Amino acid sequence: MGRIFEVRKSTMFARWDRMAKQFTRVGKEIAIAVKAGGPDPATNPALRRCMQNAKAVNMPKDRVEAAIKRAQGKEMENYEEILYEGYAPHGVAVLVETATDNHIRTVANVKSIFNKGNGALGNSGSVSFQFKKVGTFKLAPQGLNMDDLELELIDHGLEELGEGTGENGEDVIVLRCAFSDFGNLQKALEEKGITPLSAELEWIPTTTVELSEEQAQDVLKLVDKLEQDEDVQKVFHNLQ
Repeated sequence: MGRIFEVRKSTMFARWDRMAKQFTRVGKEIAIAVKAGGPDPATNPALRRCMQNAKAVNMPKDRVEAAIKRAQGKEMENYEEILYEGYAPHGVAVLVETATDNHIRTVANVKSIFNKGNGALGNSGSVSFQFKKVGTFKLAPQGLNMDDLELELIDHGLEELGEGTGENGEDVIVLRCAFSDFGNLQKALEEKGITPLSAELEWIPTTTVELSEEQAQDVLKLVDKLEQDEDVQKVFHNLQ
């Protein structure tokens, strides 16, 4: 065990803009979860995950409750989740997860950002083969023994366990499992009375690209622009 590999994220835009974007992202996730499984977190594990993630980004409880209520309304938008693939400058592979009520607008915006950033939007399958989709859980380390945790969870899909950082740079325990085992590991943690700080589905690169600092900034500027788009939920890349 040791420090777990984490996808490098862009942190260029201002803190308040980032917080607003995080609230919007979680709000869309809540809407999708409620539409699919209902408004009761006790019977909707996807909604429980969304509520954990809302807490991780300090989204106020009243905003979470409002998002759940809004998702039950007939006027609520139906969001479609679409994955876009492309290349940033210097050959860096990029995956863009979106949740949109207008895919024509979204693809136009994403393509424009790639083009203006000297990248290129690709076809489905052109980039995703360079990544592995995994479930990632972050836990507060207090009161937990990593060796014991590994032994207890390995039969529930745990593939990787190590140290990492939370949203505010705090130390956390990071668990990873295959995408297909996400539900199994989530259930096992709940049965042990462990509430994750966050629970996400992520795309982890199988290989990475090493660039100079100047070249890396070209890539991160493109990633930053993508992250700021209203339809974009998450951006993953294989920049080392």
